[in-house]
Amino acid sequence: MQENSRKDFVEALARGLEVIRSFDRLHIQQTISQISERTLLARPTVLRLLITLDELGYVRCQDNRYSLTPKVVDLGMAYVSSLGLYGAAKPHMENLSKKVDQTVSLAELDGSDIVYTGRVEVPKIVSVGVTVGSRLPSSSTALGRVLLAEIPDTELHDVLNTPSLSMYVPRKRLTADQIRPRLQTVREQGWAESDEDLQYGVQAIAAPLRGEDGRVIAAIGLATHTSEIGKEIVRERYLPLLLETARSIETDWSECRKLPTSESALNMDGMHLLHLRRNSA
Repeated sequence: MQENSRKDFVEALARGLEVIRSFDRLHIQQTISQISERTLLARPTVLRLLITLDELGYVRCQDNRYSLTPKVVDLGMAYVSSLGLYGAAKPHMENLSKKVDQTVSLAELDGSDIVYTGRVEVPKIVSVGVTVGSRLPSSSTALGRVLLAEIPDTELHDVLNTPSLSMYVPRKRLTADQIRPRLQTVREQGWAESDEDLQYGVQAIAAPLRGEDGRVIAAIGLATHTSEIGKEIVRERYLPLLLETARSIETDWSECRKLPTSESALNMDGMHLLHLRRNSA
């Protein structure tokens, strides 16, 4: 961090965010002592932060145990909404999901992890169990490999060495040297796959979503279980549909970027605006 930025760094804000991040699937409810232990913050500091978060509606307290409220979702959705991509992608993701009867996901790269920024869920008996906001190690997933393929080779080692914030332990975690040949294949063929690298029985395919400048802004993909769907079906039937969906999203996303950005327009769904624009053309 630059010296000028460090002077303006707001320690209280950073600590408040650290308290929020201390909650996860294994720590749904926590006492002040537990939060203090996980964040390495003093108990009086944790108490003051919790009182503030409670007042703002981000946590609730019951029997001296604190838990997050649904309002915390607004923090993550603010990013998704500001990008606007999910608004353009959602109808196409829903259409693809209906055609293949599988969950379709949207993800972006953050450090060495992928973060799910959109999901159209199809309930399955066997699933990885991820939701919007979940993190998975990028090198073990098809979505991650699509995104890693955009990273300059000189930066790949540093990206993969960034400590993962995912709680998920993959079956295979590939190093930069191990994954380079696979990323080259992704660049050449325009899509990625993972074959039981994340967990036994899970196979996945993914494709890039590019902006108008050609840069990859996200990845779209779907995963199936080998006990349900054969690998040849995934490649021969699902892959063409996935690539077609990606191109359709890129087209609509490009159109959405041309739409007005007034406050009233921003309150509308991106596809609604696109529909209005097309009808007025």
